[in-house]
Amino acid sequence: MRRARILVSGKVQGVFFRQMLRVVATRNSVTGWARNLGDGRVEAVLEGGDGDVEAVVRWSREGPANSRVSGVEVAEEDHAGEFRGFEVRY
Repeated sequence: MRRARILVSGKVQGVFFRQMLRVVATRNSVTGWARNLGDGRVEAVLEGGDGDVEAVVRWSREGPANSRVSGVEVAEEDHAGEFRGFEVRY
């Protein structure tokens, strides 16, 4: 199992990035959360199988059609198994 925290930069707020991230995470059996940051980035914590988390990280490098991702930082964390689903935090 893997846990990763990602910070996504670019035009990623106001383009349904978090909502689509939830859809992609759910399809890949990945749990966690996503939220907007005050500096314009999106932060997310992803937990799941190695390949499943990697699929979501790969998707985040492109994002939905209206986004323009300029960078994705990935930090590995200790898997905690604390999430039941994937939520968008406001």
